[in-house]
Amino acid sequence: MKKLLRLAVFVAGSFTAMHSMAEDAPKELNMGILGGQNATQQIGDNQCVKDFFDKELNVDTKLRNSSDYSGVIQGLLGKKVDMVLSMSPSSFASVYINNPKAVDLVGIVIDDTDKSRGYHSVVVVKADSPYQKLSDLKGKSFGFADPDSTSGYLIPNQTFKKEFGGTTDNKYNNFFSSVTFSGGHEQDILGVLNGQFEGAVTWASMIGDRETGYTSGAFNRMIRMDHPDLMKKIRIIWESPLIPNGPILVRSDLPPAFKAKLVSAIKKLDKEDHACFVKAVGGKQHIGETSLAEYQQIIDMKRELTKGGR
Repeated sequence: MKKLLRLAVFVAGSFTAMHSMAEDAPKELNMGILGGQNATQQIGDNQCVKDFFDKELNVDTKLRNSSDYSGVIQGLLGKKVDMVLSMSPSSFASVYINNPKAVDLVGIVIDDTDKSRGYHSVVVVKADSPYQKLSDLKGKSFGFADPDSTSGYLIPNQTFKKEFGGTTDNKYNNFFSSVTFSGGHEQDILGVLNGQFEGAVTWASMIGDRETGYTSGAFNRMIRMDHPDLMKKIRIIWESPLIPNGPILVRSDLPPAFKAKLVSAIKKLDKEDHACFVKAVGGKQHIGETSLAEYQQIIDMKRELTKGGR
């Protein structure tokens, strides 16, 4: 009789736990997508991710495409965004500085071709322009991408401050005639092509075939979209040291059982529908292990920038 009673209590407890887990599991998953690129293309590139997660997690995945990087940062901090597949390291640093416990690192994207864990900030000019090096842009107009972009602002800003002195606010001691935040990498490249800027920054893996825009980066995305001859129209005149690829993030305070399923689903997407994963992250990449140490230098730079102003 006692055994039956214990069994009944165990079964009842199990049902209660299962019911509680079912109640805790969100019905909706909010996936943040950094702005600064063609919104229609970004949503299209991530539609297969939505379909995968909807089926795998039994949720309605909402693609939260922000007009700028700050929207995703604030979304993670304000619990309006649950995960990001392709986060800017500088934007991650902003989240971490505001709340070190806001997100968990799922992994880092690693290049399929040569296992590279990073990418580069590059300065581009029109191919038919006379500019061959940074110093040639003295007195010219310049475009940054987004204040929370690593390659589109954080890294080149540090270089310009060292080389020319000053800050963004005084156009690096008036080295440039104007300094503008265009809003994104695509806007920077288009700004160069249409004459809005004589030089601008963007990002690229700098691995693989140049004519196809390398294995990943803004050139690659634009070529796939509607600029097949892009690389004939631009020239790269500066390249940064290697920057760690963006982390994959999930919000740390998601229900634990659901968060574990979400992390598994992200890794499963990479393995079982790699073409979809590549499309979503914007390059031929896969997930690798990472830790906070890999991003510590970016966090330190962002902290210094925040204290010292632009």
